[in-house]
Amino acid sequence: RFYPEYSVANCDKQYDQCLKAKGHGITIKTFFHLAKEAGIDVRSNPVNESPKEPRPFAPWPVYEEKDTDAEEEPLVLPNLPESVFAELPEFLARVVSIAGTRDERDVLLLGAITVLGACMPNMYGIYDGNKVFPNLYLFVTSKASAGKGRLNCCLSLAMPVHYSLRKESNRLQQEYENKLREYNVERLKDPGIEKPEKPPEKMLLIPANCSATGMFQLLAENNGQGLIFETEGDTLAMTFKSDHGNYSDGYRKGFHHERISYYRRTDHELKQIDKPRISTVLGGTYKQVAALIPDAENGLMSRFIFYYMNVKFAWKDVFSPALDNGIEDHFEKLGFEYFKLYEALKESDAIRFCFTPKQKLEFNAFFAQIQEKYLTLQGSDYLATIRRLGLIAFRTAMILNALRIMETGDFSQTQECQDVDFYASLAMIKVLIRHSSHVFTQLQGESKPAHKKNKKELFFEALPERFSRQEFVALAKTLSVTERTADNYIKGFCDKELIERIQHNEYLKKSD
Repeated sequence: RFYPEYSVANCDKQYDQCLKAKGHGITIKTFFHLAKEAGIDVRSNPVNESPKEPRPFAPWPVYEEKDTDAEEEPLVLPNLPESVFAELPEFLARVVSIAGTRDERDVLLLGAITVLGACMPNMYGIYDGNKVFPNLYLFVTSKASAGKGRLNCCLSLAMPVHYSLRKESNRLQQEYENKLREYNVERLKDPGIEKPEKPPEKMLLIPANCSATGMFQLLAENNGQGLIFETEGDTLAMTFKSDHGNYSDGYRKGFHHERISYYRRTDHELKQIDKPRISTVLGGTYKQVAALIPDAENGLMSRFIFYYMNVKFAWKDVFSPALDNGIEDHFEKLGFEYFKLYEALKESDAIRFCFTPKQKLEFNAFFAQIQEKYLTLQGSDYLATIRRLGLIAFRTAMILNALRIMETGDFSQTQECQDVDFYASLAMIKVLIRHSSHVFTQLQGESKPAHKKNKKELFFEALPERFSRQEFVALAKTLSVTERTADNYIKGFCDKELIERIQHNEYLKKSD
């Protein structure tokens, strides 16, 4: 169902042809064989092969009922659509070109966007009346061995920026030490001579396992900018749990560039960061997500882009892609190419990114529809996630626009979003909100065991494009939903215009 060109009618027609093949050509055995190779167990969905009786509706993806205490999750979550990759900025197209699977490609794109957004000086936009910058929080989660290690490649894109800042820091430190030696000699002659001030510690990449004061001090010394990149999310989670390292409050403020204040005991000085610009890339298992964000009401939940990687059971071709010097060399070269844009942006005047009037209308209509849908499926607790995804979409479009400067050379002080980047960011949100919803449901299960599964959402997502009452009742049974509850769900969906009753006993599910 998640294939962009999926058609209920065509799929049903092909399925009927498989059943009637009688052992020749593409048969039902072929279907089961391909499903098995893809790691999908369809045995829990028996199919009535008699053409005289209606076939029970088998939803996709398949949900296996194991036991009441086990974690339940869909075998497949949707990938970013092909339309997003069709017209990417040329630089990003080269970033994702080495991906071996669609999940890898998605992770490389999201990781690259987040990392590059951390080092785009002088780029900003106005969103909801506030000045915002292209900083994002990303958490890629999956079971072990799903391939989230590919995320590491994205860090190479920003390392030349980090190295340049460290080089500058070392130079300033050397100058400081020289001045300090001169000071120690001169103060004997002139006790009133002023002691040289210690230089800032310049860097882009900030370690997650800092103390709270250390974290904020590093941010302050880098004009409020920093990137936290950890492929094991529990590194940050363990830091938050320690008394000296819990900077989660400032971390939440950093997403919206809100002022952060902290006290330096060494200098007896109150410091503040007026416009913090923090970017974050984390990877880890679901348990590591829960360790960082203990419940669905935690404010960090709505600030992150979540992407759940599907586990592939087929053996991966370990010799693809065929690069002359390996993937690391490929990304290092891309990093040095991006560094040229970073230097140019640093020297340019501030560039304001904005939507066109038409895009603003479409943006508001899109998120109004998304909000209505997920308030129905998840309730008001999910509202913060929906609204912050609007800001995430705006920032994503800003980053895509900035990367096109590498092709156009246009450093105009006001830049309107290209339609291709506008629609790409919305298409990404359609998928990412599904991934966030999955994580939200799981976190609700942690904090409210009685509501471990959001069957309402599972039921809605499994509904085909066109269906009858008999079909949705059959679907409800596979999810252990009573017939009466299913009727109430359908009535609610109709009231919210998520589905339409087109005639007696026939319904149409509206597309996003």
